[in-house]
Amino acid sequence: MILASLHSLRAQVAIVVAILVLVLSCIFGAVIGESSISSLKEQTGLQLTESAYLMVDRLDYDMSARAKELAVLSDLEALRDPARAGQARKLLNSLSDNFPSYSWIGLTDAHGTVVASTDSVLEGVNISKRPVFANGLEKTFVGDVHDAVMLAKLLPNPSGEAMKFVDISMPVRDETGRLAGVLATHLSWNWAYEVGRTLLEPLQQRLPSLEFLVIGEDGTVLLGPKQLIGKPLGLQLPRVVSKSGSVETWPDGIQYLTGAAKSVGIGDYPGLGWTVIARQPVSVAFAEALKVRSEIFAWGSALSIAFAVIGWFAAGMITKPVNKIADAAARLSEGANVRIPLLHGSREVETLSVAIRHLVDSLTSKRSQLAMVEGIAYRDGVTGLPNRAALEKYVEAVRSEWRDGLSYGVLCLDLDGFKSVNDRFGHAMGDALLQQVGMRLLATVRDGDIAVRHGGDEFVLLLALRPGESLSSVQRAAQRVIAKLEEPMTLTGEVINVSCSVGGAIWTGGAFADVLAQSDEALYRAKRAGKAQAQFYDITGLSDFRCVKRLDGLS
Repeated sequence: MILASLHSLRAQVAIVVAILVLVLSCIFGAVIGESSISSLKEQTGLQLTESAYLMVDRLDYDMSARAKELAVLSDLEALRDPARAGQARKLLNSLSDNFPSYSWIGLTDAHGTVVASTDSVLEGVNISKRPVFANGLEKTFVGDVHDAVMLAKLLPNPSGEAMKFVDISMPVRDETGRLAGVLATHLSWNWAYEVGRTLLEPLQQRLPSLEFLVIGEDGTVLLGPKQLIGKPLGLQLPRVVSKSGSVETWPDGIQYLTGAAKSVGIGDYPGLGWTVIARQPVSVAFAEALKVRSEIFAWGSALSIAFAVIGWFAAGMITKPVNKIADAAARLSEGANVRIPLLHGSREVETLSVAIRHLVDSLTSKRSQLAMVEGIAYRDGVTGLPNRAALEKYVEAVRSEWRDGLSYGVLCLDLDGFKSVNDRFGHAMGDALLQQVGMRLLATVRDGDIAVRHGGDEFVLLLALRPGESLSSVQRAAQRVIAKLEEPMTLTGEVINVSCSVGGAIWTGGAFADVLAQSDEALYRAKRAGKAQAQFYDITGLSDFRCVKRLDGLS
């Protein structure tokens, strides 16, 4: 009796429908999920690599700055005369008080005996056999991270943990050029922890569970999770560096998405060959994509049961319509741009065709949710504005829907005075300034316009022009932007004044890259003409103006 029921037309239809819906769900779930994971892997891997570059650049910059500070100090008269040890000691103590990262600074004579040092530590001790003296006799020496057992016993250590140092030393010569001694320092490795912490906290807001590891040339972990410090990395370092954005299984058994950057030095400082690895657990990096894929599978399983019940009651005239639906579903799974047909006949057939169409729409909606997750990769991490990749996608979408009479204004912006803010107040202040610029740009554009951070302190505005608007409308928009950005900004108690130069053009079709190049050409003409100016490229050539007042509204 049971076997007969299974071979009945109703049972076969129910089984076929259930399998069809389940297969569609699996196909959509697998294809959409894997596509999204692959995209997230590429985009998040790029962000991790950029984060690693930020860290290694900051380490190189700080180390180079310390070496330059000591080079300036070594030229002071108080250090070039061994008879002025008291004055030299006072100078060294002052430097140590103002820069706590110097654990010890000492001045030796030409034979290696310490004649003056911070807090008089090691004064009278001969350190001629130490690398910090021997390597600093001829030129500036920067040594790798190491332990200093004797010095660690003499310095305060509230944490009780093993103290690590980086050596910096250089020769001190008298007025005749003869070697007078060596200026030697031990830089506390704690400064690297502070650099990592200041970078890690803001980055973790968009990359949760992000970790930095600093690896020495010998493959030993110098900075990172406590359980790894001082131990070999446990992975082939060249492979990790060459495959940034790859998924690696680490010795703790956890899979991480990694990005890496190797120190290449900065200016005259050649670097110490450190490698910085930024890593994020795969479970966190792909969490949203995995969640939506699981929801697709769950919905598919539930709907397959529901449609099996519907199929049981649709046995009469359902065979032929089901074949049509199955054919459309097969073509859909192959990537064809088709929809499940709406069939007419019995009520059961119509219900089935409508329900399957709704299923496909539901899965498409889930795909849109995944697209939102992927959209995170198209946002600039500093300003929150769309980035260069987002602009390219937006332009592709505009071109696919282009119609006669459509035109856009293209503005290229470059901040005047941004580098001086960065140099004077540091990168953190520079990022805060870029955030303020991003918010002000958003306040000046209309609905349907897009403001993009194109890189560094460069921005691009794509303005949708309404019927009757022309180049003059874009010029007024540029004036408002210049006026808005010239308003003083108060950041962390400092009043910052910047301006911007603008280049513009009109896009009426054709290659967007050509119009962007025209706007860029106009921008450079504006930069050469002076600050807070805009120039525009049109059919008749280049026209320019200087912004002298604030204008509100766009005609």
